[in-house]
Amino acid sequence: MRARMKIRKCIIPVAGMGTRFLPAAKAQPKEMLAVVDKPVIQYIVEEAVASGIEEIIFVRK
Repeated sequence: MRARMKIRKCIIPVAGMGTRFLPAAKAQPKEMLAVVDKPVIQYIVEEAVASGIEEIIFVRK
């Protein structure tokens, strides 16, 4: 049986103008738009960390 490699890095694309989220994304980046009580990016980072991710890379451009 083959040993499984653990995923340690996460790449999160955060580039773009967020035009599909207008007018909400006009005042702030789409990653910072709130869902219930937290920004979307916070949910993503929390899930990645809970999954054992050790390094998170945000791609802006």
